[in-house]
Amino acid sequence: MRILLVEDEFDMAAALTAALIRHDIVVDHAPTLEIAEEASRSGLHDAVLLDRKLPDGDGLSLIPFLRREQVGLPIIVLSALGSSEHRVAGLDTGADDYLAKPFSTDELLARLRAVMRRPAQIGESSIKVGQLRFNLTARHAEVADEPLDLTRRELLALEILVRRTGRTVARSALEEAVYGYDDEIASNSLDAHISRLRRKLSGAGVEIHAIRGLGYLLRAAT
Repeated sequence: MRILLVEDEFDMAAALTAALIRHDIVVDHAPTLEIAEEASRSGLHDAVLLDRKLPDGDGLSLIPFLRREQVGLPIIVLSALGSSEHRVAGLDTGADDYLAKPFSTDELLARLRAVMRRPAQIGESSIKVGQLRFNLTARHAEVADEPLDLTRRELLALEILVRRTGRTVARSALEEAVYGYDDEIASNSLDAHISRLRRKLSGAGVEIHAIRGLGYLLRAAT
C-alpha cells in the first residue's frame, strides 16, 4: 500500500511515517496543499491522509481535486479540529473518514483497512498473465495457485508492471511506485529488484523485458 500523507507538522509526519512503514506501507509526505496536489497527479496512491490546517489553506479544499484525479480514492482527514461541526464539514466535503487528533496508530490502521474494504474502492479484483495471478484487492501474487514469496518492494514493482501488462513502464514511474519520496535510491537498486522478480517468476509464463533507455515491460511468455 502507498499512502500520501498531507501534514505540515514535521514531527507528526515523521512519527506517522515510521509507524506506517512498520506495517509495510510506503509513505509520501507532502507538507503543503501545493505539493500534495502535484504528488497526487501520479495516480500511484492507494489512500490519502489529510490534515486540515496547512500553510496554504484548509486541507478540505484539496478533496474535490483528489476526487477528480482518482475516482474512489480513499481519503481520511486527520485534524485537531475535532468538533462535530468540523467532522460534518469534512465528511460533507467528500472525506471517507475523519479522525480527530490525537489518535492511536492502531485506530488509524483500522480505519485505513475499513475504507480500503469498501466496495466503491474495489474494481477489477485480479489480473492474470500466463500462470501469474495478481490480486489487486488483497495485494498478493501467486503462480499456478501457489503464493509467491515477495518482498514489499518486489510486490510494488510487480503490481505496476502487471497493471500495465504489454506496455513499457518508465523507469521513473517504477521508482516512484517502489520508493517513497524521501528514500535514497542507489543507482542499481531497481535493477536488483527486477532481477530477483525474474528469478521468482521463472516458470510463471511471463517475461520482464528491459527496454533500453525507457524502463521495463511485462508480458506473457511467447
